[in-house]
Amino acid sequence: MLPFRLRRAVVALAALPLLALGTGQALAEPAPLPAPAGRAPAATRVSVIEDDVARTLATALADPAVRERLRAATAAGAGPTALAPLAAAVSGPAAHGLAEATARADVGIATAKGLGPDLGPLLRVQLADPSMRTALDAGAAPLVATAAADEHARTVRAYDTAGRAHAVETGTLPTRPVYLLDLDTTKTLTAGIDLLQQELRARGLGSATSAVDGSATAQAAGGWWSTKITSIRVNDDEEPWFKGAAEMFALVTGFGTDGKVRVDSVAMPYLQYDGTVYYPNQILVNWSNYKYDLADVVLMEDDGDTNYLALAQAVAAVLLTVADQGAYIPLVNAVLAALPESWWTDDPDYVDSWYTLARTNSGRLNGARGNGWMTVEPYYVQQF
Repeated sequence: MLPFRLRRAVVALAALPLLALGTGQALAEPAPLPAPAGRAPAATRVSVIEDDVARTLATALADPAVRERLRAATAAGAGPTALAPLAAAVSGPAAHGLAEATARADVGIATAKGLGPDLGPLLRVQLADPSMRTALDAGAAPLVATAAADEHARTVRAYDTAGRAHAVETGTLPTRPVYLLDLDTTKTLTAGIDLLQQELRARGLGSATSAVDGSATAQAAGGWWSTKITSIRVNDDEEPWFKGAAEMFALVTGFGTDGKVRVDSVAMPYLQYDGTVYYPNQILVNWSNYKYDLADVVLMEDDGDTNYLALAQAVAAVLLTVADQGAYIPLVNAVLAALPESWWTDDPDYVDSWYTLARTNSGRLNGARGNGWMTVEPYYVQQF
């Protein structure tokens, strides 16, 4: 299993009780590529920032001290390394410039994703594949690339220590060492989930009651019924070496017991690899918070550019127009129509849909698009 077959994705499962929500040299000859210029659209701003830092890191590796520190920090089994503290720990002008650029980038990325500026280090780096370690230890000059958002890309941009851009083919694993730069998506996911919940509730799409703890009525009754995910899998036909780490979350929404639209967010940090079956035993829907016993599910992914504030605003704009009509009305298409156009380009954020999830459902549920499945079961949560 390649360590970077992770999709840089965040999967959003929107459960709606009344609505839808090796081998071979793959390096081309040095061919300077045009650097990103001008103000990028919001949906690509994170990618532009990452690309700028990748070039800065690559040129900093001309300094032996920076190069050795990164080589040691990314030793086998070390996992991704936060870039800002790594750069700050090395002296010299190259490391100082890298530290300043990374600090600015961390704040810029947080802002572009609609998050606060105080999240701390977000950018991290690791060797693209363990097989590159031998060449790296032997002194081979590394390249630096960003973990591409589009898994169908034929090439990725990588920089050498002179700051020159190279087009590296994605079809085969490069023999030249490549460092991959990506986001600490665990940190951005946690902050994003908190922001989503706050913004949706502020817009009247939730309540102060925790989705996990259950409603006050359910607590008084001594417990509540839920739908629990016993296993889940997202399909992926390719296992590219150039993908970044994934973090996932669920949006659970429908009509609350007060007849108003409600949205709850649930973090799914375990769901990292496509093509892998996970057994989380995780509660997806707390039915005590909802008026109806039916739900829809929309599976989404974040390629790294997701703005959580914009997501909350887009979803709220649609759901606030929906009135309780006393019957189940699936609105998957309406929710998808609210998503920004950028979510439908390149590696699409929409993955799959599950219609009419019932509180009594048990067993395997295939996605309508055939791109994923999950097994669920009713589960009674006893209050103590």
